[in-house]
Amino acid sequence: MPEPESESTDGLAIGVDAGGTKVEGLVVDPGREGRIVDRRRVVTPAEDAEQSTSAIIEVARQLLDGREGVRAIGVGAAGMVDLRGVMRFAPNVAWREFPLQARIEDALGLPTVVDNDANVAAWGEFRFGAGRGTTDMLLVTVGTGIGGGIVAGGKLFRGAYGFAAEIGHIIVEPNGPRCGCGNLGCWEQVASGRAIDRLGRQAAREHPEALLAELAGGDPEAVTGRAVTDAAKNGDPVAARILSEVGRRLGEGIAGLVNVLDPDVVVVGGGAIEAGDFLLEPAREAFRQAVEAPRHRPDVPIVAAAMGNDAGAVGAADLAMSKLTEQERRST
Repeated sequence: MPEPESESTDGLAIGVDAGGTKVEGLVVDPGREGRIVDRRRVVTPAEDAEQSTSAIIEVARQLLDGREGVRAIGVGAAGMVDLRGVMRFAPNVAWREFPLQARIEDALGLPTVVDNDANVAAWGEFRFGAGRGTTDMLLVTVGTGIGGGIVAGGKLFRGAYGFAAEIGHIIVEPNGPRCGCGNLGCWEQVASGRAIDRLGRQAAREHPEALLAELAGGDPEAVTGRAVTDAAKNGDPVAARILSEVGRRLGEGIAGLVNVLDPDVVVVGGGAIEAGDFLLEPAREAFRQAVEAPRHRPDVPIVAAAMGNDAGAVGAADLAMSKLTEQERRST
């Protein structure tokens, strides 16, 4: 996304990406290709629900200060968000049954939408990024875990209660690695940054001569996904095999989701895509092998996300503005 530009006064919205350790807010002009007008960021303690909420409100207030034309606020937060914007559960922030949307709306006096962070990122990519021009898009975010967002028929799909697209917690390997959700063998345990970390440490113990071990200072327990990616890019075959294995598991999972959802494109985002084709090419090949009747269906491209870390905040802002516009249309 572009760096902040001169601000507009027509139809602006604030989008906030509320993470476990930081909150970043953007002023977005949805009517002008999702252009970013301004941005602010603050650090927040994940263990304190009230302080995390205060950080969101403070960032929004900073962006509102002296600015006209902001009409709505959208927030993306990791966790289970119901259709009323209540944070039912958040894995990285101490929100439990927390009325986040109402709290922000009451504090700032502007129409507010709160949704899952992967949902709003999916909407951002659909409207302004790698999914633009499609009608049915699946976003798979591959970071420490796996998240997802679904656009069906041009609309964000949230399900009956708002919890749709928790795709990382499909069990693909019974009795596999234990997941943070409590189950064994969830997809995100074998096809995300966690898997790259785990396999990287194992490989460093078995191959101390490998570049990935050297990049970790010779300490297998210090191996990270970034070290694995850097080693692969510098020709380390051990690291390349790790990314290929994780990419294969990623592609197999995507195939199952394509069988269910029938999207016209799959967008892969998140920090793990820094590995580029070391991860995505094995995913594409595994997808072609695993998807139902590949010779009898249109090609479904698997592409890298285009908007980087801005997708969530931009998508949240656009969702909030879209909801406000729809409400105004219905009231006239």
